[in-house]
Formats: sequence, structure tokens, C-alpha cells
Amino acid sequence: MKVYTKKGDQGKTGLIGGTRVPKSSIRIESYGTVDELNSYLGLLRDKAIDEKSKEDIIYIQDRLFTIGSWLATDPEKGKMELPALFEEDIKFLEEEIDRMDESIEPMRFFVLPGGHETVSFCHIARCVCRRAERLVTALNEESEINSLIMPYLNRLSDYLFVYGRFLTVKLGAEEIPWKPKK
Repeated sequence: MKVYTKKGDQGKTGLIGGTRVPKSSIRIESYGTVDELNSYLGLLRDKAIDEKSKEDIIYIQDRLFTIGSWLATDPEKGKMELPALFEEDIKFLEEEIDRMDESIEPMRFFVLPGGHETVSFCHIARCVCRRAERLVTALNEESEINSLIMPYLNRLSDYLFVYGRFLTVKLGAEEIPWKPKK
């Protein structure tokens, strides 16, 4: 199978199910942004983090590929059996958030992103996740999607925020509070 097909040269791409849509469609933007998020998680996984975190990120990356397959499918024509997304996937994120939250100071202020390169990758991934969530929300307004995708993305952005704070502590980085100028 060749990587290039030349079918997209006129600005259209195919969905699972065969429908051709403009590459600028909200559906393509949605799964493209999920793919971008997955790539940032790959960068985060490549940093000096513990094995459990690497395993967790691989699990999350798998779930993002599942979400991408749902978003890349024409809901009316796609007959392919897609991998499942489960309530347990969301529960996993919630349990990890709670576990990490126990070992960090409670939030008393907004924090400025940064402090360590690895933490910065968390913040970038969180921002991309939020963008994916906004795009998927807009897509859902025009075409109903799998009901677990939006809660999963919402919880994942929370996970990435808490993971960034958790890494800040673990790496001995400085967490700088945002103090608005008056």
C-alpha cells in the first residue's frame, strides 16, 4: 500500500464509509486535532518520566486512536466495526486525577504554564485537548457523535492539568502563581 494516493490533491479526503468531505470540515478538524494531541502525548512519553506514567500515556494514546476512528467515520455510511470506548476509560482518568491530587497542594490560584520542559509539554497537550474538545462539541451540534467522546476529552484535559502539577512537584520545578496586575 502506498502512502500517497493523490485522492486528496483537490482538498477532499475520505471518511470511513467512503464519503468524501472537504479537508476543512469540522469532522476533519476534530480528528486531526485529536491526532495532534496524540502526538504531543508521544513527546511527553519520550521525556524522563516514570514507567507507570509512560504506561498510562500509552493507554491514553490508544483511547485517542479509538476516538479518532469514531470521528473519522461517516455516521450514516460507516459500517466498519469500530473499537469501543468505555465508561471505564473515563473512570481511569478520574482515578488517576484523584491519585495525583492527593500528593500535591490544593489549588489556591491559577498557575503560569511552565517551570520544566516536561511540565510544559503537559500544558501544551492540555491546550490541544481543550481545542479538540471545542471542535468535537461543534461537530456534535451538526452530527451526533459517540456520547463518551466529549466527557473523555473533558476529563483528559483535567488529567493533563493535574499531571502537569504533579510533575512540577516530582521534578522539583517552581509553580508560579498568576497574580494579576492591579
